[in-house]
Amino acid sequence: MTPLEPERVRTLNDLPARDHAQYVLYWSQMNRRVESNQALAYAAQIANENHLPLLVYEGLTCTYPHANDRLHTFMLEAVPGTAKDLKRINAGYFFYLRATRSQPNDVLYRLAERARCVVTDDYPTFIAAAHNSRVPGKIGVQYLAVDASCIIPMSRHEKRAYGAYTIRPKITRELPQYLKPVEQVRIKRAWNDTLLPPGLAALRTTVTVRNIPQLVAGCEIDHSIKPSISFSGGAVNARRHLEVFLETRLSRYARESNQPAKHATSDLSPWLHFGQISALEVALTVREYAEQHKLIADDFLEQLIVRRELAFNFARFTPNVESLDALPEWCKRTMAKHADDPRPWLYTPEQLERAETHDDLWNATQKELLLRGKIHGYYRMYWGKKIIEWSPTYEQALRVMIDLHDIYALDGRDPNTYTNILWCFGLHDRPWGERPVFGQIRYMSLEGMRRKTDTAAYIRDVG
Repeated sequence: MTPLEPERVRTLNDLPARDHAQYVLYWSQMNRRVESNQALAYAAQIANENHLPLLVYEGLTCTYPHANDRLHTFMLEAVPGTAKDLKRINAGYFFYLRATRSQPNDVLYRLAERARCVVTDDYPTFIAAAHNSRVPGKIGVQYLAVDASCIIPMSRHEKRAYGAYTIRPKITRELPQYLKPVEQVRIKRAWNDTLLPPGLAALRTTVTVRNIPQLVAGCEIDHSIKPSISFSGGAVNARRHLEVFLETRLSRYARESNQPAKHATSDLSPWLHFGQISALEVALTVREYAEQHKLIADDFLEQLIVRRELAFNFARFTPNVESLDALPEWCKRTMAKHADDPRPWLYTPEQLERAETHDDLWNATQKELLLRGKIHGYYRMYWGKKIIEWSPTYEQALRVMIDLHDIYALDGRDPNTYTNILWCFGLHDRPWGERPVFGQIRYMSLEGMRRKTDTAAYIRDVG
């Protein structure tokens, strides 16, 4: 075990900790778990040092962009397990489901009024990044953000890396220092609900396995996007998937991970995105299993650590990850040169969303997104390249890719998602031979997919 590394912590305002406080407050925004959570561990450390209990606040609102049944259900499915795990370590848990816009939107601020400080997750994209920009100035107490998403803290990188080959040596050098278990959390002073501010207890939402459909149905969200047919939320389900990966897929990963019909990948990205399992726990578990069973896990760990942390590095040092302005200059130049090239096919965003193209493989990848909430990583590259080829502008292609992930993907809104989408436009890649529409950006063809993968098996599988 290792104590929390101070380089994971950022103080985001100039306010002091409250002297006469009732508790320490941890706002769980992105790392919605108890195990292997450095942000929770840091909040617990502060609580124990000040002889205070710890309260964990987790909220789910109806107002985030494209809020729908799929995303709500996956997050709610984790709540009963989180409640059980937090009770085990003596922490309090306040989960608030803001189902309608008429319900209060100030629960965090009211809880902060009695807190010594607020500890939260340091995360470079989507709502957490926006919250960590505007909340610290209004919260009225010390506000601390802790990086519990990356194995090597984001702060260890001083600038944006150009590609995997530039960040890999630094990760390799520093990994032994950080690839260690997080110290087990236990709060010395147990939580008591009488410490809650007056009137707040009535707003707390009780979530059970049975009442999740009812809770979701009562929310002012998009009910047309149904839950995934493949993935259910929660740390228990994440670890079950990890166990399946270890026992049936890890030995095949290096040779079959780019064969979507072979199902050799971990499929852990939904749980990693919502923080229901940590990359650190996965890496340690995979490494240990590989050593015990004399397997080589290098290819998987390359994706989990190097490629994933390259994506977080990109998001950390990029002002707008949803813009083509984030691309290298050579990408912008080649797109400007080929912006007016004729497109062989043109589809509207609605046609693409409904998987109504002439390409059966592409339609299958889109249907996988519609049904499962995730596209196999190798075919997602093909999926994105074809959207570029079939859209009137590069800007529209980018918007379609992001919107489809925001609506349907359980691993959308993630640094990995934005990075992988922009990779289709040349990010973290190199110039290739020039051709229409793409210019020097890498091209992918249906013929190439048929040569390299069993496309027919995948299409049957999705069907």
